[in-house]
Amino acid sequence: MSDPIRSPSSARPGQIATWLFAVAGLIVAMVVVGGITRLTESGLSITEWDPISGIIPPLTHAQWLAEFEHYKRIPEYQQLNRGMTLAGFKAIFFWEYFHRLLGRLIGFAFAIPLVWFAIRRRIPEGYGWRLTALLALGGLQGAIGWWMVASGLVHRTDVSHFRLATHLLTALFILAGIVWTALDLRALSRDPGARPARLTPTGATTGIVLAIQLMLGAFVAGLNAGLVTDEWPLMNGRFFPADELANQSFLHAFFNDPYVVHFFHRWWAWVAVAALIVLARRARRAGVRAASVAIHIAFGTQILLGIATVMAHVPIWLAALHQLTGALLVVATTWGAHVLGRRPA
Repeated sequence: MSDPIRSPSSARPGQIATWLFAVAGLIVAMVVVGGITRLTESGLSITEWDPISGIIPPLTHAQWLAEFEHYKRIPEYQQLNRGMTLAGFKAIFFWEYFHRLLGRLIGFAFAIPLVWFAIRRRIPEGYGWRLTALLALGGLQGAIGWWMVASGLVHRTDVSHFRLATHLLTALFILAGIVWTALDLRALSRDPGARPARLTPTGATTGIVLAIQLMLGAFVAGLNAGLVTDEWPLMNGRFFPADELANQSFLHAFFNDPYVVHFFHRWWAWVAVAALIVLARRARRAGVRAASVAIHIAFGTQILLGIATVMAHVPIWLAALHQLTGALLVVATTWGAHVLGRRPA
């Protein structure tokens, strides 16, 4: 979609910013539901990808039995859930269906208003390509989701943690892109001469450090590594996973060993905290104290929730709050990085 704006007077950057913030809220909800789907081992309950017909869930007893029969063919049922009742299947089906339904809702909530704004020539010059790219990334995210699910349908009893990390990081990258664009448009609505913010070295470095922590968090979820210990700061009486690292290469352990992945996730968090403190302080010096406060609250809450989740042996509600706060931390970090990148009109 090329930029449809010809007359600056027809642009409505404030309206578009409000719409984008609403979509961002839906994506945060999507991340939480995705986390619950993983925690309840529900992600493989729907074994087909039907973007259109899949909107309608099973409505009759016969349809439910047919869906259940599909699930019985995959390794997760045969090796882990053999003997599951139809009621038990319906419980895990709900979360995967709701996750996919919410994904479709987000697609409609983005695509339909985008087309309307384009037809009405409300999109400011220079933003049409960016909004179109975000829409394309959303479509790609749906394909990545199925690619992730497909990894657990034939030879595995769960999905690949690498594909799970790709799915989560793509969602959070889209979230950051939408929030950044909304902040640019909100600035434009206040000052017609405002220019888009640029990504500064501090913002980029903080983003990379946080992305590594989020990737490790996805690995922890995919490998069930949160269950290797319920202690903090030690792990089963030890601080460093020397035995695990001695028996395999570092790279293999870092990417595949649940104990080692858990160790790096809990301690890389402090590297992320250091980077976030620098970002927050610079945002405050730039005159936006609210962004600094939001970053501090987000990472402080996230650290406490992470420790509590481990020590409580990963209850679903606490782990879901941990994932929610992680998404909100991405929003706060994006805000702080945007503050540093603002340029004079």
